[in-house]
Amino acid sequence: MADNKRSRDKKADDKDRRQRERELDEARHRADEAEPIQDNATEQLGDLDEVLEAHSYPTTTNELTERYGDYEVETQNGWKTIDEVLASTGNQTYTSATDVRKRILGLIHR
Repeated sequence: MADNKRSRDKKADDKDRRQRERELDEARHRADEAEPIQDNATEQLGDLDEVLEAHSYPTTTNELTERYGDYEVETQNGWKTIDEVLASTGNQTYTSATDVRKRILGLIHR
């Protein structure tokens, strides 16, 4: 094809069309992905965040599950109780609400 205005316009149009097709293809693939979990801990832990802040530290997993085990948090696989989330951790000791929050968030992001 000769290098003239018409051929340059056609190349530009083809490039734009291919880019739109790539974007649509990416969007179709992303539609199957799970929604990302929010990074803001207080939005994820809701009321639990407030009670963790008010709790006395140091504390253990057993104390937390005994007291707050029925609280639910959103995980990648739906809603689970704190008892279910912390079940795999054993009886660890936590020195602050931040420690507990980090542990819970780490477990629900698996």
